Amino acid sequence: MANVPVQRMSQLLAKTLRDDPADAEVLSHKLLVRAGYVRRTAAGIWSWLPLGKKVLANVERIVREEMDAVGAQEVLLPAILPREPYEATGRWEEYGPELFRLQDRRGGDYLLGPTHEEIFTLLVKDQASSYKDLPVILYQIQNKYRDEARPRAGILRGREFLMKDSYSFDTEDEGLAKSYALHREAYQKIFARLGLDYRICAATAGAMGGSKSEEFLAPAEAGEDTFADCPNCDFAANTEAITYELKPVDGSDVPAAEDIPTPDTPTIETLAASLGVPASATLKNLLVKVDGEIVAVGVPGDREVDMDKVEAHFAPAAVELVTETDFAARPDLVRGYVGPRGLEKVTYIADPRVAPGTAWITGANKAGTHTKNVVAGRDFEVGEYVDVVVVQEGDPCPKCGTGLVLDRAIEIGHIFQLGRKYADALKLDVLGQNGKPVRVTMGSYGIGVSRAVAALAEQSADDKGLCWPAEVAPADVHVVAAGKALQTELALDISQKLAAAGVRVLVDDRPGVSPGVKFTDSELIGVPQILVAGRRAADGVVELKDRRTGEREELTVEEAVARLTA
Repeated sequence: MANVPVQRMSQLLAKTLRDDPADAEVLSHKLLVRAGYVRRTAAGIWSWLPLGKKVLANVERIVREEMDAVGAQEVLLPAILPREPYEATGRWEEYGPELFRLQDRRGGDYLLGPTHEEIFTLLVKDQASSYKDLPVILYQIQNKYRDEARPRAGILRGREFLMKDSYSFDTEDEGLAKSYALHREAYQKIFARLGLDYRICAATAGAMGGSKSEEFLAPAEAGEDTFADCPNCDFAANTEAITYELKPVDGSDVPAAEDIPTPDTPTIETLAASLGVPASATLKNLLVKVDGEIVAVGVPGDREVDMDKVEAHFAPAAVELVTETDFAARPDLVRGYVGPRGLEKVTYIADPRVAPGTAWITGANKAGTHTKNVVAGRDFEVGEYVDVVVVQEGDPCPKCGTGLVLDRAIEIGHIFQLGRKYADALKLDVLGQNGKPVRVTMGSYGIGVSRAVAALAEQSADDKGLCWPAEVAPADVHVVAAGKALQTELALDISQKLAAAGVRVLVDDRPGVSPGVKFTDSELIGVPQILVAGRRAADGVVELKDRRTGEREELTVEEAVARLTA
């Protein structure tokens, strides 16, 4: 193996901290700053110090190796992008305030790329003219930009982040399915090599568009995604992607709808208490505005409306809750007593739990009055059924019926079958075998490279600090010179021997730093093996410690070198 340079902490730009940063909310943020891996430059913008850059580069290397293995070709596209392609696909507006927009000195509009579907499409349009030029998979590892309203959690949710984005181009849907499967398998290998615990979950396509989408989620307390896992089968999905089959019931024996006086019951809680019924017997009707038009959303009274699902359903239209001004303009909509019967100039959508034949107690559109025995499909019509409730722990698995378990997770990867959305917008065609134009179909596949570093920190850290998996750690062994001249001399000597054998070494040779601080820092920094030149240095004996298990063993220098170079 090639000789690698020894990293000496006496020369390293990496100052460790005893205390957590005041603004740190999550474990990875605290530890990556304290251990000298990153430093905050501005809100959501981070600088990577030498140790952090090594970890980041190791993640990049693994991603690159597995992408190359499936035949993907690496390119590098600009981060500053013109407005026109994004306007052609509608994403200039769809991205909203999260898109970094800027102008050049001539007034031309540009953006800082959040993803590059449009630009890759134009690249292939320029380079590929025939079906013989396809299929092709292209990728890059590049900084992306999103103007987060509240950047937080350190590098987990920043305005600038490093991402691997790849794109497949095929002439047939079968080819797209194959490219998608190649990426899915490559991602499994990548995350296994990184040492991440992850789940593959069904997901929504969001602003990306497309027909099929899956997320790779790393369970972690700091995660911003909630996913549902079935303990009985292989079902797993982001809660925003869970859908249920509409199951009509027989409501023919339900008596006729009847208005009942219910004064001072404008909420589900007060209504249920007044009538002595469970909240699940009532129908909640939430009013929202979709591009200014009022829409009622019906869900069982014991469930909450998931506004993310509502917004996703109506995207790219703007969705907002109705206001007092809206109620004042519509006296037929009585706040706290809205019901689906007799609604005029209001679109009505409902969750599948409000299936045809189900009976409810709901608003009568009159102050102080509700209506009982209101049957869906008999007394009111649902314009469209949409899964819009917040998924709860114990909800039935859509696949087998077992109660679902909810957990928090960090999104580390996302794959999409985009289809022809971008090819249609940008007119990406090639000549087919019959000499006629063929519209190309695409896939889009992302991995959060910098986010994977944070996910690893979240999952692998313990109460002493970071604890990196071997393949991504900034070094293979952290050699600690306990302090005396003889110990420092031995530590540097063994470090050179290890480096000559190709072992990546970080040696703590800092003068004037107490052994206790060095030992604490070695655990905080989290290199897999810690080798201490301490009290038995004069005898040529060192202590080898496994950072993860804490197991210790005294070895001669020769034994230690043999063990670490095996």
